[in-house]
Amino acid sequence: MRFLPRLVVLAALGIATFLSWRLLLQSTVIDQGDLVAKAEEDFTLTLDTFLHVQQLRKKRLRAFCSRSGNATALPKSREERARLLSSLRVSTKLDLLYCQVPSTGVEEWQELLEKLEEKENITVPVLLPYPRRHISEAQLSEFNLTEVEAVLASYTKVLFIRDPFQRLISAFMQGTGSSPSFSSFVQDVVDSGPHNASATWRPLVSLCQPCLIQYDYVVAFGFLRQELGHLLRRAGLPADTLLPEFTDTQVQWTYSWLSEQMFSELSLQQKKQLSHFYRWDLSAFPFSSSLLTELLSTPET
Repeated sequence: MRFLPRLVVLAALGIATFLSWRLLLQSTVIDQGDLVAKAEEDFTLTLDTFLHVQQLRKKRLRAFCSRSGNATALPKSREERARLLSSLRVSTKLDLLYCQVPSTGVEEWQELLEKLEEKENITVPVLLPYPRRHISEAQLSEFNLTEVEAVLASYTKVLFIRDPFQRLISAFMQGTGSSPSFSSFVQDVVDSGPHNASATWRPLVSLCQPCLIQYDYVVAFGFLRQELGHLLRRAGLPADTLLPEFTDTQVQWTYSWLSEQMFSELSLQQKKQLSHFYRWDLSAFPFSSSLLTELLSTPET
């Protein structure tokens, strides 16, 4: 299925999404320290399982950081800090920090924060060594060094993760870029390099600096509603009545199917380039379901 047009992909996505949710098994497993999303919406993720999975995700992330050589200390230069922290946003009312990564569920998260910030009786007081700003959300890069250090030490920090190849497919289907085929789109991506790439498909490690920011929670696409429910309750915030509708559980299978179709049009060279492009994400996070690993092990015919 070479040079799959975007319209064909969109049509296939609509059909597959309609059918796929019926095929999902009402079960979960822990695979290399993570949950594999095979559950329907009524699956119950217990608090104990949630906390256990969080420990395993962060343990893997710490192991990656110990061998990767990524930045682990805040630079003194304001310009360098602004570059490293450009994707990080904070809610000064709710004392929350998160990394803004498109197509990971962060859009629904931002809607939820807006609802919470509108409630006048919600406050999460944290003693800070500077006057609290009277704003709802801001970029962390706008704060001075003292404020940044205080936020990182006291706020609840949340990182959203998703299989990088699913993020890439999502970007292509949304019309990001001008490439007519997935193959040419992928070539444009790998040619741009991981540090100069659009935030829509840039590697999570480059966007969110998880070796510099000690995230309290690593939330995976596929279980957003239940994981965020536990997270908010532990942060002292109301959750159940305000959580938006998440579709990540249903589309997970669809994107696995799409990956198989769309990656079949890539050359072995492109697959290797793409694997190298996302090498940090694949090492830092438990994306064991990524289809590209299987494709790379298959000789090109």
